[in-house]
Amino acid sequence: MATDKQTAANRENAQHSTGPTSQEGLDLSARINAWRHGLAVKDHERFSLLIDENREKFDELQQRLNDEHLPTSETEILLVRHMAQSEWLRARALRLQNDLLQDAGKDVDPAKLAIFIRYQTTHERNFHRSLKELLTLRQQRRNAEIGFESQKLKQAAEVRAVEGMNLKKESQDLKREEFEFKKTVIESRKEVKKVVKSTPGDQKMAA
Repeated sequence: MATDKQTAANRENAQHSTGPTSQEGLDLSARINAWRHGLAVKDHERFSLLIDENREKFDELQQRLNDEHLPTSETEILLVRHMAQSEWLRARALRLQNDLLQDAGKDVDPAKLAIFIRYQTTHERNFHRSLKELLTLRQQRRNAEIGFESQKLKQAAEVRAVEGMNLKKESQDLKREEFEFKKTVIESRKEVKKVVKSTPGDQKMAA
């Protein structure tokens, strides 16, 4: 912690300081003051980097995550993008902690350090939340596909069962028709025999 003498000296120096005087320095100071630590990002569509961060490295991080998870829908693309941004912000918060500790030495501002630690934890949670949502979404899709396939198999089994019942009914109908046909033939033969038997007797009586 700073001593009272150091605090008073800092205040006196701040009163005499005029800050940057060139236009470039004023513009840079304005951007830094407006951006602050850049850890409270809410609009992921306009995700920006600090002036000392490398855009190519961020693009590489996002590409590696895309290659790993291979998003196939708009929602999955958004979740992977959020994962990349959350990981980048987590690393930024950790880097700002290290910078603060190295620059301040023993005179570390505990409030700033607490903010950086809090944002590191927040973006770690955001990363894992997006990952969990991605995995859950894919599991739900797989379950839906499995359910659809099961439904198709069930419908096919029902169709086969109906076809089997129809075949069984047709077989029974054929047997019934065959039985009726045999019965008709037998009855016809009996009638013929009766006629044949009755004919000689009728002729004899007629003589």
